[in-house]
Amino acid sequence: MNESEDVEIRNALINEERVVVERPVYTQLEFDKGFTSIQRPAKTPKVWAKKKVSKFECSGKCVGKFITQVFPFLSLLKGYSIRNDFPADIIAGLTVGIMHIPQGMAYGQLSTLPPVYGLYVSFFPVLVYFFFGSSKHVSVGTFAVVSLMVGSVVDKGLASKGLSLDRPASSNNGTSDIFNLLRTQLGFAMAVTFAVGAIQLLMGMVRLGFVTVYLSDPLISGFTTGAACHVFTSQIKHIFGVAVNRYNGPFKLIYSYRDFFKNIPTTNFAALIGSAICILVLVLVKELINNNPRIKPKLKMPVPIELIVVIIGTLVSEFSRLNEVYDVNIVGDVPVGFPVPRANQFMYLPDVISDAIAIAIVAFVISVSMAKILAKRHDYDIDSNQELVAYGVCNIFGSFFSSFCTAASLSRSLVQEGVGGRTQVCGLISSTLLVVVLLVIGPYFKSLPNCVLASIIIVALKGMFKQFLELKRLWSISVIDFAVWLMTFLATVLLDVDYGLMVGVGFALLTVIGRSQSPYTCVLGQVPGTDIYRDTSVYRAVNELDCIKIFRIDSALFFANSEHFKTQIYKQTVDPKIVKKLRRKKEKLIRKINKEEKNDDNGNVS
Repeated sequence: MNESEDVEIRNALINEERVVVERPVYTQLEFDKGFTSIQRPAKTPKVWAKKKVSKFECSGKCVGKFITQVFPFLSLLKGYSIRNDFPADIIAGLTVGIMHIPQGMAYGQLSTLPPVYGLYVSFFPVLVYFFFGSSKHVSVGTFAVVSLMVGSVVDKGLASKGLSLDRPASSNNGTSDIFNLLRTQLGFAMAVTFAVGAIQLLMGMVRLGFVTVYLSDPLISGFTTGAACHVFTSQIKHIFGVAVNRYNGPFKLIYSYRDFFKNIPTTNFAALIGSAICILVLVLVKELINNNPRIKPKLKMPVPIELIVVIIGTLVSEFSRLNEVYDVNIVGDVPVGFPVPRANQFMYLPDVISDAIAIAIVAFVISVSMAKILAKRHDYDIDSNQELVAYGVCNIFGSFFSSFCTAASLSRSLVQEGVGGRTQVCGLISSTLLVVVLLVIGPYFKSLPNCVLASIIIVALKGMFKQFLELKRLWSISVIDFAVWLMTFLATVLLDVDYGLMVGVGFALLTVIGRSQSPYTCVLGQVPGTDIYRDTSVYRAVNELDCIKIFRIDSALFFANSEHFKTQIYKQTVDPKIVKKLRRKKEKLIRKINKEEKNDDNGNVS
């Protein structure tokens, strides 16, 4: 940089508005002595115990606060307006309830259980969440990723008992023991649901809501995108009407596609044509009407196209006898009424604990992330710990009534908020609609083709697959976040959902450790004409001070990064080893010169 450029930069920086800071120079000891800090009591066990006991002092106000914290609906009812809030909640509740019907049945199928069990998830947990949840807008119930993880647990459990959904165990008389298979399925599904609820409840009671900070947005995005690939793969057999064996563990997607392409000549064209029509109709209505920015504001509620497709598909299947004539798989008998409470899940608990931990964390993180987004939009706070308690109670209660793991649905939550829902009274309204379905309408879905439910699931995955677009943004923002997303996605796709989550969390923690061990360091220089100091390798206008090196490290200094600190400060400022080496050379040279001068003097004397 020449002198004229330096002058131009100085003139550009120096203006009439200036900040002048003038103060004495202190050492830490001088500062502490001159400005006495508050003396903290010694951290003895006695002091710690006294402090904790003081927090348990109770009063009427304290009890009231505790009750409203555990049951947030009490605070909600205090300020609830029948005139202003209730009409909006009725519309939103009916809208979401209509969405619950097709999604519940579709995701029930995704969990490997009969579709009706998805309707149970759309009723019991929703009802319980009203009393314990702190979010006004999330819609709990079935969710694709969680349903898939439950289905994976059921598959592994059946395999451990020598059973399979592809080859049901046979009884002595040669007929398939379907009842025994379903009972075992339910046992594992309800066991993992109970375990998930117990884990979430325990986490909420010990205030572990902060765990969400360790699962970053790139990690969750990569994980859910990878899980969406598994969801898609699990449904293509219904779309094409071909037989595909169920696999568990690493590379199961590869094995599934191998079987799919091997059996593709046996495609059921009636199922394929029906699926194509359903997917086309769903996409067109969603894109051209429900998500059209010009039409959407004019609609009081989105067109319930999923429910319309289910109704039309059921009618076509019934009157065309798709099952008998074209061998299209259908839902089958749908029992009327509510399930009988059962407690046979406890015998399966030891087999599902490890899977339950992963499901508990994933379901909570996805749900609370959605809750925080909606709470921020409407200027209120949610309590992460109370949300853990709410999801835990929902799952524990639901496990006794044939409801598998629940979570907040992204699509339903956005619809509930978008159509004007104001409180969780929406959940009560949607539950009322589900009562009618379970008591009256359910049996009429007997002829519903499985390919219709598969079409609904696949179209619903569009939002998850759109997360691929985040890669470009992450690359421009942070290569490390990009790597976390990609590593989590690849591990989830190749190794299975539970392994993918573990690999993603492990890799993310390694990046945190790596960044803390190797923090950013630089040498600072002064911006001409100011008291501002910036990185000399980034800003060309800054100048280092004469005889002074200002070294900066963007981290607290501790044992893990001490070696990095030492290496960088030697590299970027002054390396004492080199200085010492040069000094020795100089001293050696001086001694040599002195010796030569001494010899010359002796020669002259002689």
